[in-house]
Amino acid sequence: MNFGTKKLTTSVRAALSLSAVLAAGIASPAFAQDSTQSTSADQKNATKLETITVTGSRIRRVDLETSSPVVTIDRAQIERAGKLTLGDLVQQLPEIAGAATNPAVNNGGGDGASTVSLRGLGSQRTLLLLDGHRVAYQDLNSIPLAMIERVDVLKDGASAVYGSDAIGGVVNFITRKDYQGAQVSVDYGVSGHGGDGKRRGFSAVFGQTSDKGGITVGVNYNKQDAVSAGNRKFSNPALYNYFGSIFPLGSSFIPNGRYVIPRTVAAASGLSCAGTSANVSVTRIDGTNGAAGSDFRCYQGSGAGNDTFNYAPYNIEMTPAERGGIFTTGNYQLTDSVQAYFTGFTQKTRSNYQLAPLPLIFGADSGVILSKDSIYNPFGVDVSSGGWRDVIGGNRIGQYRTQADQMNLGFRGNFGQSSWQWDAGVVWARTTQKGSFSGYYFKSGLAAAVGPSYIDANGNPACGTATNPIANCTPVNLFDPAQSAAALAGLRVTPSAQSYASEKTAYATANGELFNLPAGAVSASVGAEYRKDTSSLTPDFVSLITDPNLGSCQTSQDACRSAQAGSINVKELYGELFVPVLADMPFAKSLNVTLGSRYSKYSSAGSTTNSRFGIEYRPIDDVLVRGTVDQVFRAPTIGDLFGGVTPSADTYKDPCSGAGYSASNPACAGAPAGFVQGTAQTRALYGSNSSLKPEQGKSISWGVVYDPHYVQGLSVSADLWRIYLNDTIGSLGTQTIIDQCYKFGRYCDLQTRNAQTGDIETVNNTSQNVGRVTVSGLDVGVKYKLPEFSFGNFMLTLDTTYLKTYNREAIAGDISSQYNYAGTYTSSATGGDGNYSRLRGMVGLLWNLGDFDAAIRTRYVGGVRFGDTVSTPAGYNTVAKASDPNTAVQSFHAGAYAMTNIQFGYQFKPWNARIDVGVDNAFDRQPPILWQYGFNGNTDERTYDTVGRYYWTRLTVKF
Repeated sequence: MNFGTKKLTTSVRAALSLSAVLAAGIASPAFAQDSTQSTSADQKNATKLETITVTGSRIRRVDLETSSPVVTIDRAQIERAGKLTLGDLVQQLPEIAGAATNPAVNNGGGDGASTVSLRGLGSQRTLLLLDGHRVAYQDLNSIPLAMIERVDVLKDGASAVYGSDAIGGVVNFITRKDYQGAQVSVDYGVSGHGGDGKRRGFSAVFGQTSDKGGITVGVNYNKQDAVSAGNRKFSNPALYNYFGSIFPLGSSFIPNGRYVIPRTVAAASGLSCAGTSANVSVTRIDGTNGAAGSDFRCYQGSGAGNDTFNYAPYNIEMTPAERGGIFTTGNYQLTDSVQAYFTGFTQKTRSNYQLAPLPLIFGADSGVILSKDSIYNPFGVDVSSGGWRDVIGGNRIGQYRTQADQMNLGFRGNFGQSSWQWDAGVVWARTTQKGSFSGYYFKSGLAAAVGPSYIDANGNPACGTATNPIANCTPVNLFDPAQSAAALAGLRVTPSAQSYASEKTAYATANGELFNLPAGAVSASVGAEYRKDTSSLTPDFVSLITDPNLGSCQTSQDACRSAQAGSINVKELYGELFVPVLADMPFAKSLNVTLGSRYSKYSSAGSTTNSRFGIEYRPIDDVLVRGTVDQVFRAPTIGDLFGGVTPSADTYKDPCSGAGYSASNPACAGAPAGFVQGTAQTRALYGSNSSLKPEQGKSISWGVVYDPHYVQGLSVSADLWRIYLNDTIGSLGTQTIIDQCYKFGRYCDLQTRNAQTGDIETVNNTSQNVGRVTVSGLDVGVKYKLPEFSFGNFMLTLDTTYLKTYNREAIAGDISSQYNYAGTYTSSATGGDGNYSRLRGMVGLLWNLGDFDAAIRTRYVGGVRFGDTVSTPAGYNTVAKASDPNTAVQSFHAGAYAMTNIQFGYQFKPWNARIDVGVDNAFDRQPPILWQYGFNGNTDERTYDTVGRYYWTRLTVKF
């Protein structure tokens, strides 16, 4: 194809020269998105460079450094990092914060996925691309690593260029093309903690090129074994911090059961429990059969020697996964001016999570009320509070089978002999996933089995009463469940759900030069796109939620799911304009302006237009001043609109309780006079809302790149950035809804009270357009290739991000709902936003000498504050929450975390082979302890390494 050329600027030569040496750093200059550049053997003597398209724009340029900040991970870095998946590779970048998921997430994970949360804005606000086109399934691990030539990370918003979701930034995966020959790699790794977490990997790439085109085909396979939480000191046992005193404390659902009965009934059985409450908790004594009240003792819920259940050894710190796939890329020159191209992959993943045995809750919501008329009940009263840990049934295991497919078929070419080029094609993608979840019971069957029972005429236990028997039912003794193991086995179910998603896209673009100005040619790019998304989720009858107002199903609440089905489509037109304003003038070597705009019309959310402005100014050859202002947006997804509801048992504090009661306050409507809160939890409904509208905001960045000619090989960059977003889609929060109703009379329609007790029974916490987010910070990058020494070549790389502010208003315009998350951690497992350390960075030192090379890289995450809303003892130092100055927050601090990886490599040139060995987390740095506030293993598994020291090796042979 006939690509236009321009003179190569000094800065571009420097960037190319820098990236050519030891390309194993962590932050490299931006490379082309679709380049057919040719270079001479000596880059220093190159005088021309073919035009290319850099991530962040659709206009072909000669410049690698544009108005947009881009970090690149090239093929050499990918091979020498020792990672098996793209998720392991990309999630190390300091620009990622918040609560992006990965295979270390067990509770709330297990599907093998890794996501990206640039600027901490969430994976839903980071756009993933494959060769400039959307990746339909937002899982980095679904893309075969061997397929990727490099990864471009755009660190500012780009909705005008790429459309919805490009708010925190864009990650563009560039595939390998025109590969000649064959390459085979095998990988093996094992942890330094007893050899667990073993991994095995294999990949092969084959390619053939000719004058007419080329084809590249690859296969990949890898398997990662689990790491038990019981095998790591930081995660076992489950820890709790009570105002500075740390002690083991697990769940109140225990194998011997916790039964809440009236104090008078306990006293009749000879039990004198501490306190003055009307009800007390008792548990069965080891070695007894629970047939009499004397077989029980008072339950001890805290302090040394407490009765709580240590669930940690049952959980895992690295979920197991097995992946395999095939990919292919190819192109063929149909005529002198038209080329056909194809890219496609399919990837299958088998993965699972493992949680401690089911905590079976007694009560009306679960339907499990131990009847006073059960032949096994020694107390003679209904037991409708407390619970039992089902160690008989074993762990809860969720198994996922996922297949992701995506393919792109297109044609591109020239318009005659002009500089204009066109590109048109289609993208088709599909994801299917089957999930099955063991360790649960059929609710109605278990409710009948623990209800009234009697001894029938044959002397056998029977459900119901003699006058109203229940057929096909065997009574269950939950006061000593071991006696009912067979009956319990007959009530077990394995809920399942099948999901399907597809995305179909048609696109057409054209770009080229319009006319010449004194400073150069004005270039433009225009395009149109149509995209249709379809999605469905089909739970089985056991887990299907049939009443969205209750969120309940035929098994335990954590396995309930809503059916989902829907489709949306969008039609888009977009354009960009590059204008060179000044060139080769005093204090203005160049001044360029970029303009862009995109019009989008959604079938579900109406239309929106978003524009951008970019500027590049070089006062001298060594300095580039750059800036962008982008309007950004995110349209609600199918899941946001039609995903149904999911129930959750949320803890809450009722402001109408006790002295707070007021008959005239609408929040207290339905509560009786003198009301006192009787339950600590309420049913909260999370999920979709078909009335959602798009999020809207701006992304602004200003920076400077300094490449001093008098220090060869040095490049320094600094970029200030700020993003603000209005109408953010999210849940208000259970306590926020309750408090807003009580204080301001808002959102009272989202809560309902129990007609008999007055307790808040349900809170509708489904998604709303209510919030506002403002994020700002500073990125600093340094790359320095030192002068050549007799003992080798060295390169130093540094990539850091400082988070100045992360202000989130749960309700836009309400300062009382505002909180600055910068420097804090809130547990994603309990509805928080994750880890927002103020300072993150990665520094690398790279060396090579002949056939040898080595690298040492350290990843740094600054300290964070974290805490819980609590009832605080007098005199204890606390911090007031912005959302309620009268509410105390018990605040703690987790220190900074630094993890170092070391890699060595050697080229066996006679055999065209290479071996790499490495140690990840070489100093076995343990993650900060966040106690049970971290929920998964006492820490933040989304941010810190939970495996520990890890040894790996890789052998690569080329043919």
